[in-house]
Amino acid sequence: MLFRSLCPAAEIGANSYLLETDSARIVLDAGMHPKREGMDAVPRFDRLEEGTIDAAVITHAHLDHIGSLPVLLRNQAQARVFFSPAGAELGFAMLHNSVNVMQSKRTELGITEYPLFSHRELDEIEASLETRAIERPFDLDPDGTIRATFHDAGHVLGSVGVTLKSGDHTLLYTGDVNFEHSTLIKAAHFPEDPVDTLVIETTRGASPRDVDYTREAEELRFAETIAATLKRGGTVLVPVFAMGKTQEVLTMIHRFKRRGLIPKKAPVVIGGLSTKMTVIYDRFAKGQTRRSDDDFRILTDMDLKAGSRRRNRAPIVPEAGTIYCLSSGMMTEKTVSNAFARAGFLENKKNSLLFVGYADPDSPAGHIRAAAHGDKIVLDPSHPPVPFRARMDIFDFSGHATRDDLLNYILKVRPRQTFLVHGDPEASRWFEQQLAERLPSTRAIIPEPGVDYDLA
Repeated sequence: MLFRSLCPAAEIGANSYLLETDSARIVLDAGMHPKREGMDAVPRFDRLEEGTIDAAVITHAHLDHIGSLPVLLRNQAQARVFFSPAGAELGFAMLHNSVNVMQSKRTELGITEYPLFSHRELDEIEASLETRAIERPFDLDPDGTIRATFHDAGHVLGSVGVTLKSGDHTLLYTGDVNFEHSTLIKAAHFPEDPVDTLVIETTRGASPRDVDYTREAEELRFAETIAATLKRGGTVLVPVFAMGKTQEVLTMIHRFKRRGLIPKKAPVVIGGLSTKMTVIYDRFAKGQTRRSDDDFRILTDMDLKAGSRRRNRAPIVPEAGTIYCLSSGMMTEKTVSNAFARAGFLENKKNSLLFVGYADPDSPAGHIRAAAHGDKIVLDPSHPPVPFRARMDIFDFSGHATRDDLLNYILKVRPRQTFLVHGDPEASRWFEQQLAERLPSTRAIIPEPGVDYDLA
């Protein structure tokens, strides 16, 4: 059995991995690199011989795990594609939106190879994909030589890790995982029996958590910051990723209102792709997925106002006393949160800009987080810089497991070999060093792209 990273580089980005046995070839995830453009953002599918892949398993709907699936299937049309049910719905909503984004970039940036796939291709793929429930084993190849089982990964709705069994060898791929309960999604429920090979994310390996951190205290601080902003007549902007962070933040706000932590009548506005994703989240409530509050449906139980995403409609503008949960989470150019920040929000000292997730240092959100009050921020190169006078705070509501939780999981399953993936070099090296000290029996590997590793 062989394992190969198809990623363009050993870092967070276009996640994709090949598992090969004597009788079958399986691709795990097919991502798109968020900081690259065109075919440079795609995994090294060109190194896969045409028509040789039996199946692809997609662990969840974030574009760094699903964004290049149509490109993979163009030369692997025979491959069966497996998702969880919720992962499939969210994933294809994300992919259709990706087509729209690429079409815009073709016009605005002159990237002539965009879009890399079409809405029609997505419709054809969606019609033939296969969904499987968690903890229900299924075959990945025609001869049944590789048996797969999905496990709830606790990262976003529909996210899974997967155990693959071939002969007497067991491999577990975590995908993105969270071992703590979030506001809406329950913690991962992974097997703890020993495995031969573990392929595990290392996203937060370079980011130790404050020893005094508790989720309850962080949520309370978030509520108190919102309440204080509204009391002084300000506006709250929470830049959110359309899938996952939007629904988590809205659930928090709903609970804050019920507990009297923020005014019950404070308007809440969502915008961008968030509404479509929230519809899907609500569709999978009522016992269909593992929820912290299974009876809660966001769009039914909250009084929300939706801002239009259409370019010919009036933009969303700040109104005092209102909470805005707008995508994108990194405030990328041409998104609703970016335009909103430029529309008189960022320069008002009464307002609060509250970050609840990761922001790339090179993104507009990253520039704001690194700036000092009074600095002028370039949010969009096609517009003048904006003075930064609003209050800003950052909250730890990460959907990724802490490095200590990930390390403890490795120690529980005691793999013979551990592939450290989905992390920047510093993060992966932290795990490599820890395992050398605490589990010297495992072979800790930061896989080099394109290199075959023998799992025998």
